[in-house]
Amino acid sequence: MPTPFPPYDPNGLDESDHDEGRGPRLREIPFRMLIPNLITVLAICAGMTGIRLAFENHIQLAVAMVLIAAFLDGVDGRVARLLKAQSKFGAQMDSLADIINFGVAPALVLYVFILDQARSFGWIAAIVFAVAAGLRLARFNVISENTTRSAWQSYYFVGVPAPAGALLVLLPVYLGIMGVPIDRTTGFAASAYTVFIGFLLVSRVPVFSGKGISGGVRRDLVMPFILVAVVYVSLLMSFTWETLTVTALAYLASLPFGARAWSLKYGPKSRQNNGNNPAGATEPTSSTDPKDDAEK
Repeated sequence: MPTPFPPYDPNGLDESDHDEGRGPRLREIPFRMLIPNLITVLAICAGMTGIRLAFENHIQLAVAMVLIAAFLDGVDGRVARLLKAQSKFGAQMDSLADIINFGVAPALVLYVFILDQARSFGWIAAIVFAVAAGLRLARFNVISENTTRSAWQSYYFVGVPAPAGALLVLLPVYLGIMGVPIDRTTGFAASAYTVFIGFLLVSRVPVFSGKGISGGVRRDLVMPFILVAVVYVSLLMSFTWETLTVTALAYLASLPFGARAWSLKYGPKSRQNNGNNPAGATEPTSSTDPKDDAEK
């Protein structure tokens, strides 16, 4: 007798094959296919735990959980590519997890910490950010399904990516932990800032992604690069909130420069100067990996 709940294959394969007299034949899934999904589940657990810690007034731990969720989100796709364990199921699960980790969790942590000072305006700001994160991720899913992209999309994001948005929107929390007073005035200011970050997520602002320099590091710059990374991690561990504040402000300050660089190289004037090779020409998508989360 066929089971009313056939097993779901993450790769979208049909498991309707039957062995005569033995019922449905269940195909085994290699354990390596499960590892990226387990990492995604851990990221969801971290985001949800961050929400609980915020309601229990453990704000520092709540922010740490959100940042850990962001780290795990960056790891799962790379692990999937390393193990050759990409799947459509994993890609969809990753996107749904990101709505929690980069939309709902930061919004609720913000509301518990400071936005509640603005009452309904603070709650509206939290909703706007969470919805904006969902829209940003939905747009990413649509873009990732296209077989062709504009040439400049190999070097720029369309709007601020969701993980960076989560880092930016928590700036009022960093400042509050450092001693900035939490009152009605700062609550309204934080609400306006939260809405602003939400609009950056869904905007069409070109944001430099750094993918153009991901090919490698010059041999003479390897040691300085490692030293800078060590210094940053050391500062992050010793002066966590100050380092996160500077990082968020530096990212915001870089946005106009990235947009200007895009305009000079790929904007309308550039197209006029390069009529034979328009910058807006499309090219085949370089990666067909459904878990390629570089533009989320």
